[in-house]
Amino acid sequence: MAGKKRRVRVAHELPKTRRLAIKKALAEHESEARPEWDRTSDWEDIRFLRKRIKKGEMRTIDMPLLNVEMGDSWPIPVTVFHGVRPGPVVTIIGGTHGNELTGPSACTNLLSSIFTGPDGALDPSTMAGTVRIVPVLNLPGYRSKSRYFPDGRDLNRAFPGHSKGSTTSRVAYMVKRNLIKDSDVIIDLHSAATGRSNMPQIRGDLSHPESNLIAKAFGIEVVLDSRPPKGSLRRTANQMDIAAITYEGGGANWLDQASVKVAVHGCLNVLRALKVIPKNPSRPRFRLNAGGSSWLRAGEGGLLDMFVRPGSVVEKGDVVATISDPGSPGLSVDIVAPVDGLMICTATNPFVTAGTPVGHFLPVSKHIDLLRSQIDDRGVLIVNGSQGDAIWRDESDEMVEIELKGEWSGGSIDAEWNKVSEEETEQEEAES
Repeated sequence: MAGKKRRVRVAHELPKTRRLAIKKALAEHESEARPEWDRTSDWEDIRFLRKRIKKGEMRTIDMPLLNVEMGDSWPIPVTVFHGVRPGPVVTIIGGTHGNELTGPSACTNLLSSIFTGPDGALDPSTMAGTVRIVPVLNLPGYRSKSRYFPDGRDLNRAFPGHSKGSTTSRVAYMVKRNLIKDSDVIIDLHSAATGRSNMPQIRGDLSHPESNLIAKAFGIEVVLDSRPPKGSLRRTANQMDIAAITYEGGGANWLDQASVKVAVHGCLNVLRALKVIPKNPSRPRFRLNAGGSSWLRAGEGGLLDMFVRPGSVVEKGDVVATISDPGSPGLSVDIVAPVDGLMICTATNPFVTAGTPVGHFLPVSKHIDLLRSQIDDRGVLIVNGSQGDAIWRDESDEMVEIELKGEWSGGSIDAEWNKVSEEETEQEEAES
């Protein structure tokens, strides 16, 4: 019925002790309302990196990742929307890992004219608060198509950083000082690491009240109760009592458009929930709050043939993958779902040895019918916000045909794929 608030069904998959801890934290949490956000409060122009941004203005400012007089300081563009009314400071970050492209693409979407134009959702003349969008945080990693900084370190394990530390630690310190410190809310957009792919999901510490509210406001079905890893941006933000969540979708070195759409949709949902932009947020038909999972592993070595994809709803006994060995023709081993559940991550690297994880599995036997009610013809969960065209693209843009002449390296379109890349160390508890 129009105007009626739709109830969200929640499938509680959290352990009892964790549920009690979250309930206690929420009960002790004061109202999210902040006096300084009152629409009648004074609201002034702001400064970012000594640059003035007026009320109702959008401005892009380069932020150096290193404070140096010589060498590359790696300036990254930060677009700031300063609304005309009081409100929170929301920072949206992509490309913390340089080879994860879901975040950069989603931020590019949000910065397009469809959203930033006079009638767009991110028109600063109609906004409250301040929104900052950082498409690529790890600029050198992005340029080199690498997860890491040039010194070989992971930026998302280097926070809070130190002004006199390693290169990555110095960058983390700059990010903390200029982007994290004065934020009220942080949305960190990620993809899975090399060799696997994630279905759209939110990770947040649900015992941190503000992060709990933001995680649910994102408006998708899978929320993983995850304590932030040591050295992560999210952990540092939570320790400073700043709401922070991590979005995961797709894989490294490629673009999953459905995951990008969900990221854009979710960021707008959060902004609507915070009353930064008009309209009400979209809510899913249901939400799974999960506090644990299982790993499906290869029992033998060989070539992996995955039959399911991230987001697949599987039943107990379903064959999700097969392992075969060219050295033993006719022999194969099946990997079977132990119970009913949801594949939240699957391997993309076909080379496996005994013990290699091939699937990140969320057992949801008690609520499998809830999942089955929202799957496509491939048995994949339809995530809220994943449908529709790539909305950032202007329909008025003229299509240009470009003739590319040349030849394929090695004589074949796939010749360059034949090289075996170095396998990354597995970090089961680490978040990408």
